[in-house]
Amino acid sequence: MHELSIAASILDIVRQHVPEAAIPEVALVRVRVGSLSGVVAESLAFCFEALVTETPLGRARLDIEHVPSICACGECGHRFEPEAMIFLCPACGSGRTRVESGADLQVVHVELAAPPPAPGGQPGSAPS
Repeated sequence: MHELSIAASILDIVRQHVPEAAIPEVALVRVRVGSLSGVVAESLAFCFEALVTETPLGRARLDIEHVPSICACGECGHRFEPEAMIFLCPACGSGRTRVESGADLQVVHVELAAPPPAPGGQPGSAPS
């Protein structure tokens, strides 16, 4: 199951880009997963949750943005979403196509939990 190593890599990226003191505040990690990436989104989510349980990243949840595969024909320029892994252009039948998107696998956003309100009930307000 390569999703386990991918989930571990995602967490490594988070640790590299979030200051150590803020790690417990990570609430959301958003990733883009393309339909041609070979990643099973449900397995990735399961592995991510298993890896963060009972760690400083325990409150983090994974948000997966699914990216469809889009191809472009090198002959006629038609853009299309391939069906059943058939990469022939549906407009002209050419096999000279290139993948423009759908092989994506990237961390695109890390969100920290909102800081608690300051005394007095309003963020940033001074106590009365």
